[in-house]
Amino acid sequence: MHGLAKSVAGFLDNASWIRRMFEAGAKLKAEFGNDKVQDFSLGNPDLPAPKEVAEGLADVLAHAQEPFAFGYMSNAGFPWLREKLAAHLSEEQGVSLTMDEVLLSCGAAGALNAFLRATFDPGDELLCFAPYFVEYGFYVSNFGGTLRPLPSHPDTFEPDIEALQNAIGPKTKALLLNSPNNPTGVVYSQQTLTELVTIVRRKSEEVGHPIWLISDEPYRFLTYDGVTVPSILPLYPYAVVISSFSKNLSLPGERLGYAVLAPSMPDKATVMAALTLTNRILGYVNPPVIGQKLMAHALGSHVDKSIYDRRRQAMAEVLTSTGYEFLMPKGAFYFFPKAPGKDDVAFVNTLAKHLVLAVPGSGFGMPGYFRLAFCVDESVIRAAKDGFAKAREAFA
Repeated sequence: MHGLAKSVAGFLDNASWIRRMFEAGAKLKAEFGNDKVQDFSLGNPDLPAPKEVAEGLADVLAHAQEPFAFGYMSNAGFPWLREKLAAHLSEEQGVSLTMDEVLLSCGAAGALNAFLRATFDPGDELLCFAPYFVEYGFYVSNFGGTLRPLPSHPDTFEPDIEALQNAIGPKTKALLLNSPNNPTGVVYSQQTLTELVTIVRRKSEEVGHPIWLISDEPYRFLTYDGVTVPSILPLYPYAVVISSFSKNLSLPGERLGYAVLAPSMPDKATVMAALTLTNRILGYVNPPVIGQKLMAHALGSHVDKSIYDRRRQAMAEVLTSTGYEFLMPKGAFYFFPKAPGKDDVAFVNTLAKHLVLAVPGSGFGMPGYFRLAFCVDESVIRAAKDGFAKAREAFA
């Protein structure tokens, strides 16, 4: 008799494993102390924001008493800032962009929801490759669509091209990519993107409507070993990039993200008008004022990536020395090792008994693995070695 929508009641039964482990960790920390629990459950960047963010905040405070200092603006964000962001993204993405192709929203999640609201009808399908960020399924269901996960190759986490070819049909509305990937750290190559675009372009003609290609890129800035992230915007006219400043500026709680339309997109003015409308009617109204002004000062800056790389190396050393199988991540701040014993939920629960918190791969649509977020101090990573070893021995 709770009066909830049936879909939401079902969501509660299948709540995010990420949050579930985070909350379990809070209980363990209360019982044993923060310094005794090694928490790799949540991708919450711990590095301080770049100094440019603090400078921007000081400027906000200096003008806080002016009229409309925190007032409404265009639903798509400050026009002057969209113009500045378009110039920055033109260089990053390898295309010529104007403010008319850029919309600011409440985080990448807000931008993605606005895009799905503008383009999806009930029954439409969103394709993505497993493992994937679990919230994608919730987002598309908000608008009556369904998420259809496709397999990746288990040893490389590269997309299964044949599976994509077989999956696309009349109900397919979009393919969603995430590179650098959460949870695997894989970065899709130019060749991989070209192959995917070729299939999507051909299948669009077969089904009689354009299939959107969405690239979710909050970790674009964070790659290792000289790896670069190719852009989809020059490759396909129905391409959309979604991203945020949560990770590169360590501003996840400020909720500032954006959507970028391919400049070659047909009737892009209508698409942008629809995005601007859905940005408003979903209740976001406009992106946060303070976040926009912070971004204006810090655009082009980012946290010290070398710290994340040292942590990556430390985690690789700990996992190798304790006998785990894993693919070295090329981007983002996650490892996705194989779960000893293959039962990822049972293994993660065993890890928790040894005060090490991880997230089972089942929470990302790929059982048999587990995710570790290494956006924590290196001392936490190294302190977890004993817990990793004991949990591994329990499944030997």
